[in-house]
Amino acid sequence: MVKSAETGMRYKMIIKNVLLETVCGITSTLPENEHIEFAFAGKSNVGKSSLINGLMNRKALARTSAQPGKTQTINFYHINDQMYFVDLPGYGYAKVSESEKAKWGKMIENYLHKSKKLRAVFLLIDIRHEPSGNDRLMYDWILKQGFEPIIIATKLDKIKRSQVQKHVKMVKEGLKVVKNTIVIPYSALTKQGREEIWNLIDELLDSSPTEEGAQPSLQGGTDEKA
Repeated sequence: MVKSAETGMRYKMIIKNVLLETVCGITSTLPENEHIEFAFAGKSNVGKSSLINGLMNRKALARTSAQPGKTQTINFYHINDQMYFVDLPGYGYAKVSESEKAKWGKMIENYLHKSKKLRAVFLLIDIRHEPSGNDRLMYDWILKQGFEPIIIATKLDKIKRSQVQKHVKMVKEGLKVVKNTIVIPYSALTKQGREEIWNLIDELLDSSPTEEGAQPSLQGGTDEKA
């Protein structure tokens, strides 16, 4: 991320190189990466792969699928030799067996517990609907792991601009978020919200090690166009 010396404004992160470096299955050993990690969680078909592709300026590096629940691995994308995006398995798909769900849950729990470089967890929620029971469980569970999830309210282009504030409030109340939780509406179609997410990542990257557990008091832009 570069800044203007005159205005202090931030501009787009220039993505020089991206590599799908590690793919971890249920029995895989997690990598011990040198760079900061940002994890992305969300239910199946919430737009997680589309968000990651949009942030990385790639069309199909993170695979999108018409088959919900297909992502059964933790994927580590190394960006600019500077950071990792960690794509966690989607949750809440009814056709996946309970035993498989339990395995995925254990895999995610193992990652959140053991990663020494995890800086923040982004939880994706469909802005059109009230958070599901699985969404609330995941939010509370991430809190219990010691992280305050940053909420990305996806599918922003599917609602009218006049409805954005109302739906953001619905997401916050549905999750019963803690005070000062960051909520950023995002559209994979128009890329609205992308700048805010990168600015936040930039701020987190700039944080000193002594602030590792803290999150900046940055409010999501809830006045984005739909």
